[in-house]
Amino acid sequence: MGLIGEVLMLPFAPVRGSAWAIRHVLREAERIYYDPATVRAELARLEEQLEAGEITAEEFDQREDELLDRLETAMRSGDNTGNGT
Repeated sequence: MGLIGEVLMLPFAPVRGSAWAIRHVLREAERIYYDPATVRAELARLEEQLEAGEITAEEFDQREDELLDRLETAMRSGDNTGNGT
């Protein structure tokens, strides 16, 4: 893009910068969400909640299934960073 194009696009610079930041924040949030270590920690906390009577067995089963699905997705994608092994 030439000089004139850059000058014409200058008013959109904040929007382009914001879009870049949003993409990076979303990418990091997804990395954390699917991190096997994070999912395993949530599974451990879920079990603690069940044992303490904070949630019912039905709630435990539902949330456990969701967490195991996340873990499976993470393992399939090959994102094994931070798995603690």
